[in-house]
Amino acid sequence: MPTVRPSKDAGWRLFVRTALARAYPRVIGGNREKAWILFEIVLPLLALSAFVFVYRGIGAPDEFVGFVILGGAMSAFWLNVMWAMANQLYWEKETGNLALFIMAPGPMMALLLGMAVGGALNASLRALVILGAGVWMFGAPFRVSDWPLLAAVFLLTLTALYGMGMMLASVFLRFGREGWHLVNLVQEPAFLLSGTYFPIRHLHSWAATAASVIPLTVGLDAIRQLVFEAGPALGFLSVRTEVCLLLVLTTVFLVAARWTLAAMERAAIAEGRLTQGGA
Repeated sequence: MPTVRPSKDAGWRLFVRTALARAYPRVIGGNREKAWILFEIVLPLLALSAFVFVYRGIGAPDEFVGFVILGGAMSAFWLNVMWAMANQLYWEKETGNLALFIMAPGPMMALLLGMAVGGALNASLRALVILGAGVWMFGAPFRVSDWPLLAAVFLLTLTALYGMGMMLASVFLRFGREGWHLVNLVQEPAFLLSGTYFPIRHLHSWAATAASVIPLTVGLDAIRQLVFEAGPALGFLSVRTEVCLLLVLTTVFLVAARWTLAAMERAAIAEGRLTQGGA
């Protein structure tokens, strides 16, 4: 009898199945530890509550309360990118899984895409809880002016954010433990430069322009202009301009991620020590 060989996926089928397979444990594992869910929801709520009370204490417009709540919800995605994407390959190296990832037939971009999709789903649930709790507790005045454009800006922001995370994953892998420390170092400055709790236009123009290389800065400013009645008056740039910037950032980060991942794989083959513990 002739031997029946199982068919093997290749091309786009291999890419899609690899991404789905990597997304599955991220979704399941991310909700298995209940304490993590509590910390990722309660602690951001405490931080944004402090800013809400400050704004109300100084008599700021009600829109500033909504700015804080929306910024706290979007910060869930930023933290997921920096901790669960940028440092992921380093953590996989420390646990001994990175060598398996490199030897597997699935492309590294597909593995990281699966991490991004799974992480974005988990972060979306946490962001919705933070947003709902903030609106329920503080009554933020949300008035969406254009739902399709809002959805497009949100998806573009996430794509650019996770593209940046993919690029930083291989960069931080080369840094080793210093990449982990760098994430801790830039966390609060990133919240400041991205205007998480205030309109970015209140920074100096040169600082706001420099901060626009962070997708969260541009995306959050555009979302606020579409969600709040006073948003356009407090926006840094027009929504159209910020959508174009997000498209540019998405393209740049995804191309850079592909290049850095390819360079990492070449280094792993040539040096034979990239996947070893240490660093």
